[in-house]
Order: sequence, then structure tokens, then C-alpha cells
Amino acid sequence: MHKCAFLGCGPRARRHAAAYGDVKRGQIAAVCDLDEKRLNDFGDEFGVSARYTDIHAMLDKEQPDLLHIVTIPGLRVDLMTLAAGHNVPAAIVEKPIALWGEDWRQLKELEERSTTKFAVNTQLHFHARNLELKRDVAEGKIGEVRCLDASARSTPLDQGVHVLELAHSYNGFAEMKTAFGQISGISNLDSRQPSPDMSAASIVFENNVHLVLVCGACAPRATDSDKIYHHKRISVYGTRGFIQWTMNGWERSTPEGGYESGSHDYGVEDDLAQARLTEACFDWLEDDDQPHPTRLQRSLVQFNTILGVYTSALEHRPVELPCEPPAGLCEVIRARLG
Repeated sequence: MHKCAFLGCGPRARRHAAAYGDVKRGQIAAVCDLDEKRLNDFGDEFGVSARYTDIHAMLDKEQPDLLHIVTIPGLRVDLMTLAAGHNVPAAIVEKPIALWGEDWRQLKELEERSTTKFAVNTQLHFHARNLELKRDVAEGKIGEVRCLDASARSTPLDQGVHVLELAHSYNGFAEMKTAFGQISGISNLDSRQPSPDMSAASIVFENNVHLVLVCGACAPRATDSDKIYHHKRISVYGTRGFIQWTMNGWERSTPEGGYESGSHDYGVEDDLAQARLTEACFDWLEDDDQPHPTRLQRSLVQFNTILGVYTSALEHRPVELPCEPPAGLCEVIRARLG
């Protein structure tokens, strides 16, 4: 049984912890948060008696196999560096993995030198229907993939990273070669997840598959909900059919099965997906030849594509990927769009 610990006891951490009801090879042994009330409420809710306000003390004493880092994005570099410094074997880190080019570069350097196995919490990858539809695509049931269409009505950094990971995985993690983008709006630049309010991009993969990625209020509605977080979706079009996944349903058209559709409960599916993401960390811990599907290296590639979209919009041209984003990108965007 793998020993697991939590750094951060806020609302997102609760979803990570709730998934342990379906995790078979790990248990929560210790939790840490600077806010003692939040720490104790979390410990009481999930039956964890080992509680810390000092992360160094927790890691030194408990020596967990897996650390959940569920904190605000601005702390990613420091806390991931800290975990690596304590030789934590594996860590699950909330998305988005970075904010701008500066922390992306720091995390890229950390990934190259660290022995800690970092996975990023883009749990949509592990939703049961996504796993099924991805198998259909990989097995050629919709023919040769020609294009992907992904969108989210929240910002590129908030929910766009989720659907970009889906697009990357539906296309077999083929290398992304170019990005041509547009961005708009600065009201989110001072948030905890700073980014333009909206973006639209055309991304070309090495296998010549094209992705249209749209984020923000310009993105299509995918459900009946008025909440911006409920409109994540992806469609994949092939030479013989298509698939589509949304937060509350799915569609599939193949020569063999004809047109099919159905619904699912996103909340239930999300908790089960979180458990699968956690179990995949144990697979990686137990076998180096089973790296995590949402590992840090891949997430950094995907985040660099977001940076490429920003850079393309500012420079009015397609950008080759991976790109070297300009320094001070946040203030450049603020000045240009403001």
C-alpha cells in the first residue's frame, strides 16, 4: 500500500481526496496546510490524524510515496522544487502547470534534473468515456484522423489546458508543430490564473492533423448550464466517421456501429477519473516502463503551445513549436490589449 500525503487542503484537494474511496493501492497518511482550521476540517473529513503546518516537517517525518500538491498556481515552482529536494518519489500537481514563460522554463529545467515523477492533474484524460472513445480513434474506427475541434468557455489557462490535453491524447500525443492564434480581453490577467479572457487558435501536428482550439466566451455552448466551467468539449473527425465528448454526453459515428449517443454524470465520472489518475502514478512508481500519461514532460509541451498561441497573436504570424516566448509576456499582453 502506497503512502500518500497532501499539500493544500482547499476545495480542489477535497476532490483529490474523495477519489481515494476508489483508489486500491494507496491511502492518505498525512496532510499539510498553513490554515489550521482548513487543515483540521480536512483531516476530520477524511480521517487523517497526521496533520502539519510545516511541509518540511511532514516530508521529513512521513516520507510519502506520493504527494498531492494542490495549491494556487503561483506556488508551483517553489513547491515542486521543494518536493524534488526532499526526493519525494512521485507527485500529482494541480493544473495549470505554469502561468507564463518564466515559470515554464524553470519547470522544464526541474523536469530534466529531478528524479521525482511529476504528473499533472488533467483528469479528463481518464474519464471512462474519453478512454473508450480514444481507443476507438486509435483503432481506426473513424478512419484516418483529419481534424480536431476542442473548446471551453473558461479561459485558456483555466479550462483550455484540459481540452488541449484531450486533443493531444486523442491524436496519440503527436508533436505539435505550429500555432496561429488570436487573443482578447485582460480582465483575467490579475487573477490567480492570469491569462487573456479569450483565445482562438489553429494548431498543426506533425502528422498533419489540424486542431481548432477556442477558449472563453467566444467558445460554443456544450451543455444547457449557465456556468462557464460546464462547456468543455472535443470532437475528432476522421475519413470514416467522428466522435464527440462533452461534459454530459457523447456521440460516435462509425461505419460498423452507425450513429450512437448517450449521456453520463460528470461528477461521478470525474471522481472515478481522479482515482484512475492516482492509480497511474502507482503504475509508474512500480514500473519505470509505465510512465504516467499526464506526466510533467507532456504537460510542459502542451503549456508551451498555449504560450505559442499568445506569441502568435502578438506577432501576427504562425509560430513554430516549441517556441521561446518573450520575457514579460503578461505585461506585453496587458499593454497590447488594454
